[in-house]
Amino acid sequence: MEAGRRRPRFEPTRRRSDLPRKLVVEFIGTFFFVFAIGTAFSNAGRFAPLAIGSALMVMVFAGGHISGGHFNPAVSIAAMIRGKLPGDEFLPYLFAQTAGAIVAALVFLGVEEEAVAGEFAGAGTMLVVEFLFTFALCWVVLHTATALGTEGNSFYGLAIGFTFMVGVYAVGALSGGAFNPAVALGAMIMGFFEWSDIWIYLFANFLGGGAAALAFLYVNPAEAPTPREAVPQP
Repeated sequence: MEAGRRRPRFEPTRRRSDLPRKLVVEFIGTFFFVFAIGTAFSNAGRFAPLAIGSALMVMVFAGGHISGGHFNPAVSIAAMIRGKLPGDEFLPYLFAQTAGAIVAALVFLGVEEEAVAGEFAGAGTMLVVEFLFTFALCWVVLHTATALGTEGNSFYGLAIGFTFMVGVYAVGALSGGAFNPAVALGAMIMGFFEWSDIWIYLFANFLGGGAAALAFLYVNPAEAPTPREAVPQP
């Protein structure tokens, strides 16, 4: 990075000693995001998507400068392909996010009654809408929080939170509006989703994240990762 240039908000520091701090941030952010999803759907009625998008926004603003503020394995795989997450940190991020979602779901079950699983569209429709809005979410993340053209902006968290909110409002009735494998897992433990549908979320969400990263690199060829960017730095 050139002297005097500010690092994009979404790009975490690369020192290996920072990994435990990043994982704590990913755990905490995913926990509150998933817990907010469960309690919002239980208590907020038609305003649930607004509460959920706001929860993601504030967690991204809070943790973006430390871990990148992913809170989503699909975002992590997009960041890895884009070159903003070292490959050997992907699995630790995935573990922290999954753990945060599981703990959030268990806390939810301790303070709320188990939810009734929603009736969603068929598998084909669910695959399509989950792929599309996971793509949209990761596309917005990469462009607002990692691109040089938007470097140092103050709106990245708002853009990311609003993208999630739009997705839940637009297709939540069709698929549940997960756009995040950790959210899908938490929603299944809480009782909002059927366990038999887990393959849909895993396939569509990871595919959407990977496709968004490849599309980002295609339209921003100058920002393709270099070998130096793709590995942890001492």
